[in-house]
Amino acid sequence: MKPLRLGIVAESTGLPLRRAVAEAARMGAEGIQVDATGDLNPDHLGDSARREFRNLLRSYNQDLAALGVPLRHGLDTAENLQPRIDRVRKSMQLAFDLGARKVVLPCPRVPDDPASTQAQLLRESLLALGTYGDRMGTVLALEIGFDPAEKVKTYLAGFDTGSLKVTYDPANLLMHGHDPLANLAPLKGWVVHVHARDARSAGLSRGLQEVPVGAGDVDWLAFAATLQVIGFDGFLTVEREQGENKLADVANGVKFLRRFAAPMG
Repeated sequence: MKPLRLGIVAESTGLPLRRAVAEAARMGAEGIQVDATGDLNPDHLGDSARREFRNLLRSYNQDLAALGVPLRHGLDTAENLQPRIDRVRKSMQLAFDLGARKVVLPCPRVPDDPASTQAQLLRESLLALGTYGDRMGTVLALEIGFDPAEKVKTYLAGFDTGSLKVTYDPANLLMHGHDPLANLAPLKGWVVHVHARDARSAGLSRGLQEVPVGAGDVDWLAFAATLQVIGFDGFLTVEREQGENKLADVANGVKFLRRFAAPMG
């Protein structure tokens, strides 16, 4: 078994991109996930700027773990759908050019009625992007959470493409009522990227809320062991969406997970 590779999500640091890369190295991370927006907007990043960013990563001994593509509306929403698909395609090309070959995209709830308009839109969108990924050599890593693993696996297996995979976030699963450990192993071969987030109960009236990695209900020892058992070969990237000191939480998360990154005996 290989040791798990640890990374961070740049946007969780609250820092400008260059400083976030430097901080990732200082924390002892090996890679960084960055959104394809702002400085890394594919429309504004020419060949020379792409080379410059690759050189920046190299200078800090960092890999690009993945490119994130935040979406205001999902791939199952008709409004401005084609521009969204075009944006994802450009991000997939950018991910290829920058060496990540992996794009993280939010996955809507898997539709129960395949004949519904939303279901048809989602299927057509994923088919178009999956086909593009096959040609390009870039994977679309869909960030799940709404649905249990078996439902996701059955749905994705219905596409004739090898480019539709999964980003796994245990906090997402927890907050939607799913066991993050029990749902991991069934996705062997599908999980290509992991967001390390944690969550715990905030009381009966508030439900679950995100907390720093290691302070919640995720059993990280068992989670890391399962990742190694299923042959996960991507990055375990620390992400923090809430909190008053996200930068410190991310740094502490990398330090916390380091103890579980070595291969299990």
